[in-house]
Amino acid sequence: MAYEYDWSSIPGALPLLASGLKVSLEITAVAVVVGIAWGTVLAMARLSNSALLRWLATGYVNLFRAIPLVMVLLWFFLVVPQLLGALFNLDSRTDIRLVSALVGFALFESAYYAEIIRAGIQSVPRGQTMAASALGMTRGQTMRLVVLPQAFRNMLPLLLTQAIVLFQDTSLVYVSALADFFGTAYKVGDRDGRIVELLLFAGVVYFVLCFGLSRAVQGFQRRLVKA
Repeated sequence: MAYEYDWSSIPGALPLLASGLKVSLEITAVAVVVGIAWGTVLAMARLSNSALLRWLATGYVNLFRAIPLVMVLLWFFLVVPQLLGALFNLDSRTDIRLVSALVGFALFESAYYAEIIRAGIQSVPRGQTMAASALGMTRGQTMRLVVLPQAFRNMLPLLLTQAIVLFQDTSLVYVSALADFFGTAYKVGDRDGRIVELLLFAGVVYFVLCFGLSRAVQGFQRRLVKA
């Protein structure tokens, strides 16, 4: 017997799905901001003259890049809740699943952002740093005022593309039963006996958002090239 599709559950589920999408976007936004900030520190440490800093940053990046994201999320959800509560003095009403996902994604993505940022820094011609040194700038001033602005301009399309990939990866928080967009779609489909329809709808939403953002990034990249 052919499967009969019934899309009638979707209109009534839209408020729940919108709430789940908000959670996915919140995780994405926090992970991007923290990931870029911490990734910049890691990238600069990897390019440092200090062997210790280079070793520590390289170890961090290699560790997180060698472990599946789903395992990182499970570690933070199953092993680290008490540590997170102690460090951040979390209220008892705080959803530890969301906090664990935010921290796990931020630390994981920072390893990938670190490599993008390191490549961006290395893409700046050495003549720029030599000119800054000739003007009497310190190494810190050269990095902050000369190198990083040019590096971020060069790598901005890659940073935005990584953010799109990160948004797709937020679906993995289902392992902690967090009500993100994908998890909410699955739960509603399971509740109404319409998992196929709800997951197809979720797939279409992911495609529309990610495809639209990807085209926007491509357009932005073309404008950068012409500028």
